[in-house]
Amino acid sequence: MAIEVSAASRRIVSAVSRNRAYRDAFEIALVGIAFLLYFLVRGSVVDRDAEALRNALDIVDIERALGFFWEPRLNELAVDHRVLEQLFNQVYFWLDFPVIVAVGLWMYFFGHRHEYTVARDAVLASGAIALVVYHLFPVMPPRLVPAGYGLGFVDTVKESSNFSYQAQSAQPFVNPYAAVPSLHFGWQLLVGGVLIWTSSHWFARGLGFLMPIQQFAAVLFTANHYILDAMAGAVVALMGLLVAMALQRWGYAAASRLAERALAPGDQASVRSPPG
Repeated sequence: MAIEVSAASRRIVSAVSRNRAYRDAFEIALVGIAFLLYFLVRGSVVDRDAEALRNALDIVDIERALGFFWEPRLNELAVDHRVLEQLFNQVYFWLDFPVIVAVGLWMYFFGHRHEYTVARDAVLASGAIALVVYHLFPVMPPRLVPAGYGLGFVDTVKESSNFSYQAQSAQPFVNPYAAVPSLHFGWQLLVGGVLIWTSSHWFARGLGFLMPIQQFAAVLFTANHYILDAMAGAVVALMGLLVAMALQRWGYAAASRLAERALAPGDQASVRSPPG
């Protein structure tokens, strides 16, 4: 039985390595499952209201002490100006996961496989790190802080848009207290950096430069994050990038050597290159 399983494993690995269609299907399935698990785990801890509120108020106190608790005024500007409100609602929603998917597909299918692999690993690694932080340090976003605390935030996405991450159908994937770190901002840093890195066209590079700036503004104007959340998102994104670089330098080489030992001699040539 063990021999049969080993032979089947070798055939699967060999087929995936040699056939482009199999590789593409495997890659899409791998990333899709990884993101599904991320959102499921992220949405699994949602019943820590008091702790999340206490941590949010601590963040407000820190920002006030440091002199940059600007979020109420920015949110008020968005509420007072319909154009700003709609602009930042759209940026907050569409310049997140849809853009990550679009840029990933562009890199994967249009000749930027190495950069794609680095970006994929950085996004997934930073997501894994963020899950640990969400569990250890739940934070209530500004829009959910009760009115009795005098902060006066308005959830602009909920109040004036037809889409929301908090829709009932999406509840299994949503953790309302996953504010720190802000991967809305952190992932835009990674995706924007990838566009600058992979493209020589001025428009794509300009878009890569503007994306994190726009998202930073959007998470504040829509009352979805604090400034410190975004700073934490940048740190976690950088940590994810370091993990991705380590995988390129050491991880995939080690995995390739293990695969070579596991496969029959005739199959070894097909697994010398890392996936992606």
